[in-house]
Amino acid sequence: MRLEGWHLIIIIVLALVLFAAPKLPGMARSLGQSMRIFKSEVREMKKDGNPEAAADSDAVEGKVVNHPRSNGTESRPGEGTDVPPPNRA
Repeated sequence: MRLEGWHLIIIIVLALVLFAAPKLPGMARSLGQSMRIFKSEVREMKKDGNPEAAADSDAVEGKVVNHPRSNGTESRPGEGTDVPPPNRA
C-alpha cells in the first residue's frame, strides 16, 4: 500500500485533533487576530501610496529671511546661526 498526499493530510489532521484539541481555540483566535492586523496594515500601506491623500494636505509657503549683521562683527560658521551646519561625511 502506497501513501499518497491525501493520506498524509488525513493523518496530520487526526493528530492535530487528538493531541492539540485543547489548544485549537486559542490557535484559531490567534490566527484570526493576526489576519486582522495584516489586513489593517495592508490597508494602511495602500492609503500611504494614494496620491489623493497627499493632495488633501495644505501646501506650506515659505519665505527666505536674511538676518542683518549686528555691530559690524563677523559671524563665524556655526555660531549664532539658526541653520545647522551641513553634514560632512
